[in-house]
Amino acid sequence: MGAVTLDLRQLRYFVAVARERNFTRAAEQLHIAQPPLSRQIQLLEEELGVPLIIRKSRPVRLTEAGRLFYEQSLQVLGRVEQMVEATRRVGLNQNRVLSIGFVASTLYGGLPTLVRKLRQNAPELDIRLLEMVSVQQIAALKEGRIDVGFGRLHHNDPNVAGILMREERLALAIPQGTPFADDTSPLPLSAVAGQKLIVYPKEPRPSYADHVLSLLHAQDVRPAEVHEVREIQSALGLVASDAGLCIVPSSARQVRSDLHYRMIEGERATSPVILNHRVGDNSRYIELIKALIVEMYAENPPWLGLEHNLPFRPSFVK
Repeated sequence: MGAVTLDLRQLRYFVAVARERNFTRAAEQLHIAQPPLSRQIQLLEEELGVPLIIRKSRPVRLTEAGRLFYEQSLQVLGRVEQMVEATRRVGLNQNRVLSIGFVASTLYGGLPTLVRKLRQNAPELDIRLLEMVSVQQIAALKEGRIDVGFGRLHHNDPNVAGILMREERLALAIPQGTPFADDTSPLPLSAVAGQKLIVYPKEPRPSYADHVLSLLHAQDVRPAEVHEVREIQSALGLVASDAGLCIVPSSARQVRSDLHYRMIEGERATSPVILNHRVGDNSRYIELIKALIVEMYAENPPWLGLEHNLPFRPSFVK
């Protein structure tokens, strides 16, 4: 087979169809008629020499080759957007943008210190912080919308490198004046059995909520009921109103001082903090972030202590 010629418009058309699983909706999103869209996808398949879409199913489905091409298309389009933005910024003498995705609970650990060190060591950077849950970070990395992510879920996406930073212990947030608030000693996870439990975030899934629920399921711990909310602040606000209990990362205990917190026993009662970046990204800023994290471990701040974490260090920290 000779050289394949693809154009970015066809990639964008294919990504829209793959996302919508429907030619009509994809055409509406792209503001074009459906027949030209169908024709461009057909031309793309002819150029590649393989079918990408199973048209007879409703909704339409991707072939195995189509799923691979979809993942690769997201990366190509994301890189093109990065290239365009970077070129414009250089031409306009603007700073290099570094976009960092993060889950809210990492703000109570080391993320603020890391960002401050980044600003000091790379003043040319325009650092943008974007709150997003772990599963959103993976898509954002592949699409080029963020450069680095700090999340709390393991993943197996081959296009995104995930480096475990630490295993943070979990704590139980308890309303003041209730029986559990009479003591400060650690509790077993089974203490949640028969209690009202508040979990977050409600969506998108999978999320930290699923991590907590899977820990309970593994030990056959059954709460009386589970109430799902969108964010940690809402969850702890409900705890303060005596609507239930909430399992949070240890560092999040500083979110509200009007609650009582007790650590949860067991080495499995943890939440990972994971640094994610694109595979093959050799940017000096990725290496700078790792170097600054090494520096932070050497400083050994309280949030890295054994009270909050299992004894663990990431692979690049000696």
